[in-house]
Parts: sequence; structure tokens; C-alpha cells
Amino acid sequence: QPAENTNSAEGGAFKIGAIGPSTGDAAVYGIAVQNGAELAVKEINEAGGINGYQIEYNFQDDECDNEKSVNAYNTLKDWGMQMLVGTTTSGCCIAVAAESANDNLFQLTPSGSSVDIISGNDNVFQVCFTDPNQGVGAAEYIGTNGVAQKVAVIYDSSDVYSSGIYEKFAQEAANQSFEIVSAEAFTASNKTDFSVQLQKAKDAGAELVFLPFYYSEASLVLKQAAGMNYAPKFFGCDGMDGILAVKGFDANLANDLMFLSPFTPTSEDEAIQKFVTDFQESYGDTPNQFAADAYDGIYAIKAAMEKANVTPDMSTSEICDALKTAMTEITIDGVTAKSLTWQSSGEPSKEPMVVKIADGDYAVVE
Repeated sequence: QPAENTNSAEGGAFKIGAIGPSTGDAAVYGIAVQNGAELAVKEINEAGGINGYQIEYNFQDDECDNEKSVNAYNTLKDWGMQMLVGTTTSGCCIAVAAESANDNLFQLTPSGSSVDIISGNDNVFQVCFTDPNQGVGAAEYIGTNGVAQKVAVIYDSSDVYSSGIYEKFAQEAANQSFEIVSAEAFTASNKTDFSVQLQKAKDAGAELVFLPFYYSEASLVLKQAAGMNYAPKFFGCDGMDGILAVKGFDANLANDLMFLSPFTPTSEDEAIQKFVTDFQESYGDTPNQFAADAYDGIYAIKAAMEKANVTPDMSTSEICDALKTAMTEITIDGVTAKSLTWQSSGEPSKEPMVVKIADGDYAVVE
């Protein structure tokens, strides 16, 4: 057997690795990805596998830490991983993509949304829409629907996800009917007190505050805004998904909060309802969009592998080369989008939906 085939699966099964935070602050994302992918793997194996072969699935915790994410990648390589579903967060994904590109190993991230993940890495594809798309989409929605005239932004300048969305939001705002009256940053080392940023937004007369960052910090923003009797509209991105699950958070504070998301479990779509029911039965929890993206990601890999007639005895590099082409030739009917396709850049073609929290639950805005 040639040396390059050392990572091929023994016993005729495909080995799919996955990486994300199953412990730590971002665990709700990683566990959702872990379970969403696992559910799809279970369904596919029960239905006969991919090209007649079963899938072995191995998830590794990276605690949302770049170095630990690379260590997890190496652990999975030692296990014999042939494809990677991950990582879950953008920063870790950029670090791991450098490794997978060097190895020519196929990588599909369910939820890493930074364009830096796919930039220059032809082996990496994304399931979620990218940060620039979220920034543009949020600005377009606010402007087109006349949601507000004066908008403030609070963003995390130390995070590629948050700063990437803000940059495109600000660019698109110039084309819209609203004005950005305040834009204030915070960093990872200063993410518990938002009183200064909120006061500037309030003083500037902002009727809406755009929050392009994760739900854990956003829950603090909403709480602190209420504490200073400031009640603007709040608008976020897909990182907002999960805010209702924050321990000790008063869900009433999130009423009327809107955010972009590719998925909402309250949709009446038949495929989404089946996915939600099966997920709840398996994990005792309602799936969020991270679970949905991971679920679609596994089915995308299945469709691409079937298109390219991939078999487990192929080397990781041969599988990767086959999937690079096949990913651009498939269309899947997923739970995060109908007619989901991919560009050769690795970016998916899908439209975000706007979700609004009402009465302590998520609802799609028509």
C-alpha cells in the first residue's frame, strides 16, 4: 500500500472527525454541532451508509482555543480521519484550516463564518453564510424595512467574526436610509461592562443597537441596558442564537430582539419539524442553527461523496481532490436552506432569515 494511503480507513468505513467546544463558554455551539452531525451520521448509517460504507464519527473538544483545536486535529489525524466537520468557531477554524490545507484534507465547517477560513484554502468549505453576508444582510433588512433611522453598533474588535460583520455592515449602511450614530468596540479582555458603549448609544439617540457578537455577551448588554432605562430595539447575527438558554437570564429582556439566522425550530416546514422532533428525542434539547448547519453539513458530504464515487480505501488527499469538485456540483434540500449549493470558493449560496424573539421563543419574521 502506498505511503499516501496511511490515513485510509481500515475495515471499509469512512472516518469523519469533528472539532468544537463541548466545554467552556462556547459549549452550547460545540455540543450542538456535535449532536447535529451525529444525528445525520446515525440516519445515514441506518439507511445503508455512503456508497454502501458506514461512517465512523469522532468528535474532539477544543474549548474554543486555537492551540487546543490544532491539537484536536492532530489527535483525529492519528485516529485516521479522512474528512473534518469543523471546527465550530471562526478563530479555531482559521488555525485548523492552515493544517488541513497543508495536508490536503477535506474540511467542511458548519459554523465558522469568517471569510479568512476559506481564503486561499481550496480544501475548505462552509455551511453557514459568511460574516460579510451577515453584515450586508442586516444593514439591508434594517434599511429596507425602516426598522430604525439612528443606529448604534457595539462590536468585539478582538474577534474576527464580530469585526468582519461590523465592517460590512458599516459599508452597506452608507447605501441605506439609516445613519450609524455611534460605533463602540470592546475586546475579549473587557467584555463584562458595556455601560460606556450603551451610554454613547443612548446619548446619540440610537433607536436600534446592532450587536454582531455572541449571545453570552449580548445577554449582559440587554441586562445592562435595562438597568439604565435604555430600551432601543436590538438586532444581532447568528451568534445570538442561544440567548434564551443563558442561565439566570430574564427572557423578557430579549422580547422583540431580532437576529439573522439560517434556521429556526419553530418553522412549519415539514423537513425542519422532522429534524427538530428527531433531535429532541435523541438529545432532549431543541436544536439551534449550529446543530442544523452540522446536520446539513454531513448530508452535503454524503451527496458530494456519492457524486464523486468516493470509497474508504482512497487516501485523504484523493478524497479531498474528489470532493473539491463534487461540492460545486451538488444541490441539497437542507434544514438551513432549500436548494443549498456551493461555489468553488467554498462559500455556500443561501439566504438568511430574520428571527424575532416573542413571548420567550424564536419566531420567523415573514
